[in-house]
Amino acid sequence: MSSGTVHLPNGHNVTVHPVFGGLSFKSIDLNVHHTSFPPGWTIVLQTKDEEVDRSDQHGRDQSPAHNPRDSLDSQADFPPPEPHTHRFRVPTLHNDRLFLSSLSYPSSTDFKPAASATRQIAMMLWTSLYWYFHQPEPDLHLDTVSCAHTAEEGKPKGEWLVYINREGVFRGRNLLQKLERMGLISSRDSTVGLDIDGRSPEGWKEMFVSRRSFWQLDPRIFLFTLSPTLHSPLAGSPYPSRPGSPNSSTPSHSRPETAAEANALATSQGLWAPSTTGPFSSSSHLPTYFPPPPLQYTFTDHVRHPIRPKPPRQGETFYTRFIPSIGQYLSFRVASISPKAPAHLGPSSHHAVSLHNSLVGSLAPSDSLAPLTPFGPSTPCDIDLLYKWMNEPRVARAWGEQGPREQQEAFLRKGLLSKHSFPVIGCWDGKPFGFFEVYWVKEDRLGRHLNGSSDPWDRGLHCLVGEQDFRGSHRVRVWISALVHYCFLADNRTHNVLLEPRVDNKAFIRYLEEAGFHKEREVAFPHKQAALMRIRREAWEAPAL
Repeated sequence: MSSGTVHLPNGHNVTVHPVFGGLSFKSIDLNVHHTSFPPGWTIVLQTKDEEVDRSDQHGRDQSPAHNPRDSLDSQADFPPPEPHTHRFRVPTLHNDRLFLSSLSYPSSTDFKPAASATRQIAMMLWTSLYWYFHQPEPDLHLDTVSCAHTAEEGKPKGEWLVYINREGVFRGRNLLQKLERMGLISSRDSTVGLDIDGRSPEGWKEMFVSRRSFWQLDPRIFLFTLSPTLHSPLAGSPYPSRPGSPNSSTPSHSRPETAAEANALATSQGLWAPSTTGPFSSSSHLPTYFPPPPLQYTFTDHVRHPIRPKPPRQGETFYTRFIPSIGQYLSFRVASISPKAPAHLGPSSHHAVSLHNSLVGSLAPSDSLAPLTPFGPSTPCDIDLLYKWMNEPRVARAWGEQGPREQQEAFLRKGLLSKHSFPVIGCWDGKPFGFFEVYWVKEDRLGRHLNGSSDPWDRGLHCLVGEQDFRGSHRVRVWISALVHYCFLADNRTHNVLLEPRVDNKAFIRYLEEAGFHKEREVAFPHKQAALMRIRREAWEAPAL
């Protein structure tokens, strides 16, 4: 297996190298500057070859045996071969097994130990799985006796998963139990068990992580940084420690003015520094995820619905992920009414490339630290973007919001004041490419057309790609799956994501179907006949890579 690089959603980069008996994960940033991300760890990843599954879905033995006695005799004469375990080469559907074998800790003079060792181990396992589920997808078809004569394309499909062995670091008492409580690993054995020894492996031998469940875990649960010590070079950050308390003298999305400020911003806590408004920013160096609050209800236009959580702030990036097939970071941020373009302080492929170049010596380390996408002074603000996009004939036919700049400003203000939706700007490497709206279906006009059949937590999307350079079927498949991914991450109670494109928008409807949506029926709005497109959480596998 060749080496590779993992681009994490929080902007950190980790290299993966084959080593004797496993794979070594090491933070790239450690070679360039002080990093608050744990430096590295090693996993053992093996493939356990097994016999062809001889049972059907109900667990009944399907082996050919006309006489029970003959079957027993033949089993005694020819015992089944022991499964062969070998080093991992390519992913398999459900024969791969891994465990953490060793951990590397940073210098105690630079960083305080992690407040929770379990949290740190969970982060390392999550990052390892993030790499694993970016590998080429294995053949999903099952091979059982029941389908032995079925054509390959017609065979049933299984779920891609990897087993977690109770070995190495995972031998720790109660460690697997804690990881299971965090939702990172699962077991089909839901019994208490009879062994009273808490150190017993009973019930914890067949722990696994499926691709479907992994991509529904919010990375903010697991990704965090270490706290610098008082004498660490990182301790003297010039930025305030409370990003939640902006004031008039410190704009919430102001751009660092000097290279030194940009470098301090990049090194203080990774790319999501305490002063930036991002989903991973945390001055406490703890995971930034919190469970949903207790359920409360209210009324909007005579529609009873749950009280909705407040959206992210203006200009705040709430979703980011590196897209290997395109080689760029895709991100979504809340639109801003500011006359200045919000600074992009999140990760970008420019930063990843410069890090790589600095490692091989083509750039000085100081050249590789600026996380800002190189926008010029003429970068348009969000109102100007909407004015440009909405007045393009292609967009005007679908949205009907063409008009002077004042109309676009009023349109954006209305979106920012909506109680059931919020406006979004999509970006590739920080460069805006489209406008979107994320809304709750229940109190939207769509909910009224569904005659009360919508679930209280269903989400809906409105989509607009304004930049010609970022059009194309492949990018559509990526960003639509990313928006669905966000909706499922934002609230585990959301089981459906809906869109209602106009019926004559056949190209977009086809893109949605390719992304996993299905047309449920048509809905007659006063201004259009729409195709009701739906994707269910249980049918969603993973975001497009």
